[in-house]
Amino acid sequence: MRIVLIPDAEGTFRLRGVADGAPLPNNSPEWVDPVEQGVDPARIAELEHAHQPRWVIPAAEQLYPALYRAGIRLGRCHDLALTEALLLGHAGRHAAPHRLPAAWARLHGLPEPPDAEPALPHQPDQPGLFEPTGQPIPKGVEPLRAATEVYLAQQRAIAEAAQPQRLRLLAAAESAGALAAVEMAEEGLPWRTDVHLALLERLLGPRPSAGERPRKLAELAERISVAFGGRPINPDHPASVVRAFTSAGIDVPSTRAWVLREIDHPAIPDLLEYKELARLYAAHGWHWLQTWVSGGRFRPVYVVGGVVSGRWASRGGAALQLPKELRTAVRADAGHRLVVADAAQLEPRVLAALAKDDRLAQVSGSADLYENLAADSFAGDRARAKIAMLSAMYGGTSGEAGPLLATLRKRFPLAVDYVESAALAGERGELVRSQLGRTSPPPSEQWRAATGMSTEDAAAERRTRRIAREWGRFTRNFVVQATAAEWALVLLATLRGKLAEQAPGAHVVFYLHDEVLVHCPTEQADTVRALLRQSARIATELVFPGTKVRFPLEIAIVECYADAK
Repeated sequence: MRIVLIPDAEGTFRLRGVADGAPLPNNSPEWVDPVEQGVDPARIAELEHAHQPRWVIPAAEQLYPALYRAGIRLGRCHDLALTEALLLGHAGRHAAPHRLPAAWARLHGLPEPPDAEPALPHQPDQPGLFEPTGQPIPKGVEPLRAATEVYLAQQRAIAEAAQPQRLRLLAAAESAGALAAVEMAEEGLPWRTDVHLALLERLLGPRPSAGERPRKLAELAERISVAFGGRPINPDHPASVVRAFTSAGIDVPSTRAWVLREIDHPAIPDLLEYKELARLYAAHGWHWLQTWVSGGRFRPVYVVGGVVSGRWASRGGAALQLPKELRTAVRADAGHRLVVADAAQLEPRVLAALAKDDRLAQVSGSADLYENLAADSFAGDRARAKIAMLSAMYGGTSGEAGPLLATLRKRFPLAVDYVESAALAGERGELVRSQLGRTSPPPSEQWRAATGMSTEDAAAERRTRRIAREWGRFTRNFVVQATAAEWALVLLATLRGKLAEQAPGAHVVFYLHDEVLVHCPTEQADTVRALLRQSARIATELVFPGTKVRFPLEIAIVECYADAK
């Protein structure tokens, strides 16, 4: 059953059921229920309980938070905005607006209004509970009909794709991910403010006054200046540091940590420590704690598919960049545990499944793929085996990467040929796709102009080849990283449903590419662990039917996130 659901007046909705099955011609909606207006959350809860419909909604991030706060959990949805973005990407139009007003206008050959960013939840200036944001549907167009027309058009576009079942799975997983993202933001990641404050004071000193450095950073800045002979240095300003090295007779191209580690100078240890602590202070210091943590919970705003590869991003709060030091502040509530699951070496396994490389699939049988690979092809040297595999996926050729990649190519030709074919497609300016159909963005017009030039200038020719190879490195990794994101997203969607059915009280509270955290009552921890393993097996069957590749999860049941690894 499909129910189109649109925000109506403040706090209410408008809804109507539409026919299941194949899309109807001419965007003509086949209504199966009368329109209901002024619908309150209780009615939505009633329909959810009675029918478990797939709710067709403009965007989960806008509509679902208030419902969830009202105690209503939607089991399934079709997120029109996210699905439109997938279909636009499939057609090579990644930059086109994708929210409902633009999708409806595009369907009718009208100018496409730009997307407006939704208001952040948990912010004082957010709109009312159910107030829609962004460009409105044109006056005189009934929003319920507009949403239905866009939904039917999307169904038709999916049905006409080369691999409709895969693209349909991707749209469903992306929509389920949108529901999960809202639930994670609303539940929040358990966070001990006292532990965070103690960590900041231990590493940085007392909280500084406005405009001043923390005591530890001030001490390091003073030592850095002394190391340069007493010359005042501002370590927060890269140009100041570069000038100081130049005066000392050392030419440095940048102040990146990997560059500094190659330099022999007494200021280096303090500079590296300063950079690390300054990053912690700026990104997760006292201001961050005051802004993003409330009621013992860190409540980030996740952006589903925020990266072109399908990985998630976050809107403020640096949710996906938590430093290891701060994991000590992530602690389960009393009587609860954190179940932390990490997909072991996910991308190499994804490559083996994509390429249908039985030899590499055999290597994936161990929880530590790199250890097996080392024993198989690199005389037991795990470090060299890892370099070889990363070189294949990321296009590395410098140093020892070239010879190691040659060994890998000889032993696993199907896997290496797969990513090299994707790289060559990128060098030609072609689009590549993930397993389920997420599509790489096309290169820019400037790229096409640069790579299309014919020149007898050898230096210019080398630049042209370099530009093409750089885009090829992107498409080489895209097919692997985007498919890995799909596998993890299908796992998350599956787990979300299983937790609701079999472990009430357990909630996914954090999701980072290939890592999932579940917060649950202590007595449910073993159940959650079993559900995670089931979800991984189902994700593998759905994304890679019949594959021989094993996708193990490393699972830890802990009170503190820092103890998981």
